[in-house]
Amino acid sequence: MPSAGQSLLEIDSLEIHVLVNDEIDQISPSPNPLVKHTQSFAGVPLSPVPDPAARGGAKLEMPMRNICCVNSGKADDSPVVVALPPNRPDYRGVMFDAPVSLEPDPTLQEIQDAGGNIEVIDQGRTVLDGMFFISGDIPRETSYEGGIPGGIRYSIESGKWTKDELIMEERYVMCNIKGKGLVIFTGCSHAGLINIAKNAKEITNNPIHSIVGGYHLADASPEKMSHSMRDLKELKPALLMPGHCTGWRFKGLIENQMPGQMAPIFGGIKYVL
Repeated sequence: MPSAGQSLLEIDSLEIHVLVNDEIDQISPSPNPLVKHTQSFAGVPLSPVPDPAARGGAKLEMPMRNICCVNSGKADDSPVVVALPPNRPDYRGVMFDAPVSLEPDPTLQEIQDAGGNIEVIDQGRTVLDGMFFISGDIPRETSYEGGIPGGIRYSIESGKWTKDELIMEERYVMCNIKGKGLVIFTGCSHAGLINIAKNAKEITNNPIHSIVGGYHLADASPEKMSHSMRDLKELKPALLMPGHCTGWRFKGLIENQMPGQMAPIFGGIKYVL
C-alpha cells in the first residue's frame, strides 16, 4: 500500500496568488562593520501582559493582533479546513532576559465560530482529492538546522515555560506538477529548509521543482547559510521562490550561486507553474 506521500496525484499546472508577503528584515544582521545590530526584535512594539501570573511570569507580549492583513475578493461561505497538530501549546514565546509571550492562538471554538472545519493531523496525508499533501512531523536530520534559538512554550496545566526550539508542530504543504516535480510550500521553515525539502523528496521519490515561502535564514550565521546553500544545490530545485523570513543575504547567495533560478515572491503577484 503506498504511503500518503506516494499517493499524491499529479496536477497539470498550478496558479499561485500571493495575497500578502509579510516581509520585514530587521532580523538580518548587516556585514558592514559600521552597522551595529542590537537584537532581532529591536523596534518591535511590545505590550504588557494583563495577568503575568497566568502566563508563567511573562510580563510582555508581541501584539500580533495589531498586524492587520486584508485581501480583496468575493465573499465565500464555504467552510475552510483548518489542519491542526495534536500538541499545540497554550502560548509560545521567546526567552530573552525574561520570557516574552506571543498571543494565544485561536481556540478550537473560535475557529469553528469563524467557519473553520478542524482536522487534527498528526501524520502526513493528502487533501483536496489527493492533489495536495500536508506533512506530519518533519524529521530533523541536518546538524545545522536547530530551530528557533530561545524558543519556549507555556502550558497552563503545568504553569511553566519550557524550552522548545524545534517547534515540532510546524508543517509544510506540497503538490506534484506533471513533468516538473514537487512544489513545496513552507511556513516559516523553523524545521529547516533542507529538512523540509529532503523529507518531501524522500516520501514521494519525486524531484523538487520549486520551494515557495519563508526559508528562515534572515538571522542565520554565514556558516549555516553556506551549509544550506551546499545542500540546496544537491537537491537541484528548478525554481526558488523565497519570501517572508528568508533574508536579503540568502537571496543574494541564491542569485550568486544559482543564477537565474530565483523568483522572489511579492504581494499582489500571480505565478503560473
